[in-house]
Amino acid sequence: MYRMPAEWEPHEATWIAWPHEATDWPGKFDPIPWVYGDIVRHLSQHEKVYILVEDAAAEENARHVLRRSGARVHNTEFFNIQTDRSWCRDYCPIFLRDTTEKLIVSDWIFNGWAKYDNYHLDNSVPAQIAERLGLPAIEPGIVLEGGSIDVNGAGALLATEECLLSPVQARNPQLDRRGLEQVFEQFLGVKETIWLKRGIEGDDTHGHVDDLARFVDANTVVLVEDERDRFDENLDVLKRTRYQIVTLPMPDPVYFDGQRLPASYANFYIANDVVLVPTFNDANDRKALNILASLFNSRQIIGIHSLDLVLGLGTLHCMTQQQPVP
Repeated sequence: MYRMPAEWEPHEATWIAWPHEATDWPGKFDPIPWVYGDIVRHLSQHEKVYILVEDAAAEENARHVLRRSGARVHNTEFFNIQTDRSWCRDYCPIFLRDTTEKLIVSDWIFNGWAKYDNYHLDNSVPAQIAERLGLPAIEPGIVLEGGSIDVNGAGALLATEECLLSPVQARNPQLDRRGLEQVFEQFLGVKETIWLKRGIEGDDTHGHVDDLARFVDANTVVLVEDERDRFDENLDVLKRTRYQIVTLPMPDPVYFDGQRLPASYANFYIANDVVLVPTFNDANDRKALNILASLFNSRQIIGIHSLDLVLGLGTLHCMTQQQPVP
């Protein structure tokens, strides 16, 4: 048996992949490394930051950005592991604990969100990380992205039917609801799967839960106030559970070149002592920050300007993956 720790449990490090795929931010790639530099500046004050880079030149460029951004470079470590994209929530290892509390790497299949063809480098990352860290690894043998689930570390998991059960961008068409629940139980220690309905508008992944609803402690879920019909059907699901429900606003819809982008305050990242929250130059930024501050009263809440970042169709949670303390 294994257990996936909750994100708020103590971290050894946060994993990120230094951005390099310019087509993910068409015409606006130049500011993206500096956004990453600011994120590492905050994270490196509280935990190690492990950074995947393409080669020595990319490492030197990243170090240059981090030094100028005021990051604690001595609290970072670089790994020369090639990637297709920098959204490492979905392809980096999901770290688990076994029955003796030892750390285990779970290496799930990544297939580019069942949408893109250039994913093979990303899919090879977990095995390389396990080897570099000297950790045992398991391969559950199905497709699962870190952003498609959220856990409370005590046996409960959030997911959406739109992402994991839909024939659109189908991850595991051979598995039905019960089949997935059995996998979650076997490999993540999950006893209760809460199936929300649809994710937010503009989500390129077709329904990742980390833009929609998140556990903030073992007994509380935050849910974003999306379009009324989506919000109502997801709220109805949560009301049938035992969990306290807190709603988060959404920013006004964010578009670039006519495309709706997945701008959501739910894509926050919980690190040691801090919570990084995407902000969008919106009137609801402060409201969302205040709500999360009331929920994470032992952590500092830090807004990260994400209007450029979200053009890549993800923000803070999508670009990070936590490694629990050993």
